[in-house]
Amino acid sequence: MKPRYHFGPPPQPEPPLDEFQQECVAVFQRAAVAFNLAPSVGQIYGLLFSTPEALSLDQIIERLKASRGGTFQSLRWLREIGAVQSHAKPGERRQYFKAELNLRKLAAAFLNARIEPHVDSGAAHLGRLRARMAPEDSAHGTFQRERCEQMERWHRFMSDVLPFIKTFAEKF
Repeated sequence: MKPRYHFGPPPQPEPPLDEFQQECVAVFQRAAVAFNLAPSVGQIYGLLFSTPEALSLDQIIERLKASRGGTFQSLRWLREIGAVQSHAKPGERRQYFKAELNLRKLAAAFLNARIEPHVDSGAAHLGRLRARMAPEDSAHGTFQRERCEQMERWHRFMSDVLPFIKTFAEKF
């Protein structure tokens, strides 16, 4: 939604994306989808990655021709994980955003936001799964117990390995 009142010269329309920016937006959109994230997360990161100046929410919306709600939610998530940094411009109230370029920070943030919560909640899920197994002496009971034990081994492995992966991501 555009503001009702505007003082000063009329705002200039945002320039269209150049070919480099279009390709960056497409590359990061595909990467976001591959990681089961909203395509807009990748589009926003790709735009900020390929733009030298910090952009405001309104500029991002206009350049991507995206909805305000979706852009706001995706930008908020990107900020929460540290993939996007906000910047202030002197004399302006609105925030401007730039892409974080440090791969270590991006990898660690992704692990913290997307992988670690699933590993952390895994024990509770496995407990519920065990409670729903068929009786041990039934035909399905033995099979289900074996599968549950396999999942528990996977969970222990991920619980043991995740701290090393995070350390590796932060150091390299």
